[in-house]
Amino acid sequence: MDRLISMCKQRGFIFPSSEIYGGLNSCWDYGPLGVELKRNVKEAWWFANVQLRDDVVGADTSILMHPDVWKASGHLANFTDPLVDCKACKRRYRADHLTTDNCPECGGELTEARQFNLMFKTFLGPVEEDAAVVYLRPETAQGIFVDFKLIQSATRLRLPFGIVQIGKSFRNEVTPGNFIFRTREFEQMELEFFVADHDADQWFDRWVESRWNWYLSLGVDPAKLRRRPHGHDELAHYAKACIDLEYLFPFGWQEVEGIAHRSNYDLKQHIEHSGKDLSFFDDRTNERLVPTVVESSAGVDRALLTFLVNAWVEEEERVVLKLHPRLAPVKVAVFPLQKKPELQEMAQRILKDLRYSWQVTYDESGSIGRRYRRQDEIGTPYCVTVDFDSLKDGAVTIRNRDTMAQERVSVEGLTQYFGERLQWRPISE
Repeated sequence: MDRLISMCKQRGFIFPSSEIYGGLNSCWDYGPLGVELKRNVKEAWWFANVQLRDDVVGADTSILMHPDVWKASGHLANFTDPLVDCKACKRRYRADHLTTDNCPECGGELTEARQFNLMFKTFLGPVEEDAAVVYLRPETAQGIFVDFKLIQSATRLRLPFGIVQIGKSFRNEVTPGNFIFRTREFEQMELEFFVADHDADQWFDRWVESRWNWYLSLGVDPAKLRRRPHGHDELAHYAKACIDLEYLFPFGWQEVEGIAHRSNYDLKQHIEHSGKDLSFFDDRTNERLVPTVVESSAGVDRALLTFLVNAWVEEEERVVLKLHPRLAPVKVAVFPLQKKPELQEMAQRILKDLRYSWQVTYDESGSIGRRYRRQDEIGTPYCVTVDFDSLKDGAVTIRNRDTMAQERVSVEGLTQYFGERLQWRPISE
């Protein structure tokens, strides 16, 4: 992890936030390569869950919501962690993360556990004393639930159908850490799939399989991915079932995504607290019902870290990030073999042509071997080299990141060549 984190900083993937002021605990900034990788993760998720389906639509709901939303959802009363403090060294811990009755740092006596709400509180209005108390949302799901009726009416979708969104959430975690795995500000990719109750078990199984296949289709090692069903003591009181997809990180097995059978608890709570009708009338069965929800909830940052760790390979002569081409921040690097005007001019023309289809980069600094190594480390799948023969035969050398094999391809055939190799298709369900 230390070498991966160092590479992320050096190459422009991820930086500590506010570093010139000493940083801010568990807050991170995404640099030029990181923001491209993050965008690719989100686009791959959206492509699989929205673009390829007829039964799922998207939304983008507000971070700040009416405070009664969180009263109805139970977050105000129940979204808490048990905290204890060491009376000697003053360190603070989550009680449910401790395996002993004493401070793991100094062995000191611990205080009694007390509940700590994880939501960030702020004020809506110019004067704090008179302003309304609001909260930064701890999840994106509630925005979907409160807009359920509006979206269904606008799209005229019938059950079963889903609503997804990607957005920032905030949790005042007591023990954040492990790089970007657990942070107080994070981005979620969530799906709420609304079904009739009698179909919910079937759809739960289908979504577990679909989400599992998404990670495999993007190159995650199946030996390092597992499904962990929640025990009865772990389930939320309204949930019938939940399965976590866990990845084997250097710091152990950790949840990357959860798929839950949430019953119709959320919609019923918002019906009760708002007084609005959020039921669905099925004109095919002449039945009115409050739909059951199957939820898929994934962290963008956790998924990104999964792909980074999974792709990191240290070989004898090089470090290579074997990211799936769909996720790679840069798809193609273009090099002139030497800093000669005629080679530079041809390389720039190729770069300009490819830029309309993919994220590409240009490099003429250092030896060709050194340039290959730089691209290997950031995960670029292909490098194109323009040499003196290229000026005569109109062909260039393409080098494959993973195999290091090279082949000659005509300049006119580059778009087709990369089009065939950079496309991605999900594993069929």
